[in-house]
Amino acid sequence: MRTLLLTSAGMKVEEEIIKILPKPAYQIKLAHIITASKKEVNTSYVDKDTEKMKRIGFQIENIDIEGKTENELRELLKSKDAVYVQGGNTFYLLRCIRESGFDKLIKELLNRGVIYIGVSAGSYITCPTIEMASWKHRDNNIVNLKDLTGLNLVPFLLSVHYKPEYEQNIKEAIAKTTYPVKILTDEQAILVKDNKIKLVGRGKEINI
Repeated sequence: MRTLLLTSAGMKVEEEIIKILPKPAYQIKLAHIITASKKEVNTSYVDKDTEKMKRIGFQIENIDIEGKTENELRELLKSKDAVYVQGGNTFYLLRCIRESGFDKLIKELLNRGVIYIGVSAGSYITCPTIEMASWKHRDNNIVNLKDLTGLNLVPFLLSVHYKPEYEQNIKEAIAKTTYPVKILTDEQAILVKDNKIKLVGRGKEINI
């Protein structure tokens, strides 16, 4: 069974992360993919997530996929129970994913039962495209990525870190896209188990 938990703000929904674990957290070997955060000035969110993971008991290994080969990543990830793809710059992350072969490898891991937890950019890349990274509080396309095709692991787009002041921008963007869009606050996530899709976390579903 393929399991993805696509979050807006990672460990802010730690109770939802704990719920989907197949065994106690202290038995979970977790790959913390930090690549997207390397292009951010403020990475305090990574430190906060790491602290919470350690408190819960995860066996964490920080992994940067940039410059790695598919075989190197396969070796690094072969014994992992979960992959936690951290937030940051979506365009940079997607380029590194393609260059390293992580895009192919993650599908193998999912089919093997490895849990995928995405945070912001790490959630965006699972969608059919990452076009929403250029909506509202936009990421900068610092790598001049032309092909915005995502990993297509889910059939919808996400808009994360929702605040009411973003509503008009998101509404205009939704009108231009051909995909359904799910909107998340920092206290929400989308749980995908095989073909079942469910909003989890706190607060009602946001419809614009």
